[in-house]
Order: sequence, then C-alpha cells, then structure tokens
Amino acid sequence: MILIDTSVLIDKLRKIETEKTLLLDRLHYTKTPYGISIFTYHEILQGAKSEIEFKKLYDYFSTQKIFSLPNTVETYTQSSKLCFTLRRQGLTVRNTIDILIAYTAIYFDIPLLHNDRDFDLIAERVSELKIFNR
Repeated sequence: MILIDTSVLIDKLRKIETEKTLLLDRLHYTKTPYGISIFTYHEILQGAKSEIEFKKLYDYFSTQKIFSLPNTVETYTQSSKLCFTLRRQGLTVRNTIDILIAYTAIYFDIPLLHNDRDFDLIAERVSELKIFNR
C-alpha cells in the first residue's frame, strides 16, 4: 500500500508528466494498492473549478481507498507534537495539511509518494515517515 499525496495527483490531473506521476502510473499498471488521505481528498475536491469538475472528482476519488485518522484528541496531540518537534529542529512546515498527511502515513505505517519538498525535509528528521520513490 502506498499513500499518494495531493501534489502528485494535481500534476496527474493537469497531465504534467513528472517522475512522480510516472511512479503513480507504474503503481496503477502493476496493480500495487494505493490510497489517499482524507486531507488529500479534501484538497482535491476544494480545487474543483466547476460543479461538473467537482462531480467528476467526487465520483472518482470517493471510490478510492481513503485513509482517515481517528478523530480523537490523542491523534491531533500527536500530529501537533510532530509539528512542534520539527519546528524545534529548525523546520517549519508551511502547511498544516502537510503535517496531517505525513502523520497519516506514519500512523498507518505506509510509504508516501509525493512531489513536495516539505515531505523530504520531514523524512530527513523523522525516521517513521517513509518516502516511496522507486
């Protein structure tokens, strides 16, 4: 199982060929299971340009495996602790959603396929975050 980040999906939807979209194509071709976080689902849908596009995105992405963190105080305490720890190490992650996506990958112990430098910086400091790049 691989967790796919919004950054890869946006490139794919825009038909921008990158190393990461090619990896996504390979996952699909080899039938390697993959999914998205609930936060990626939210980001994709909020980016729709029209009602028609929203419906198409909803119809497709609601059929995918979606990973949701437990909605508990402990979950958000731990994801906040991740952000706090990174900031104390000199890394301020620009986007709270990125922290939540990273924490989703950590929580479910699945590698993350992304095209966002922040995740590489997080993974350099947090060994629990595995990056998929093969």
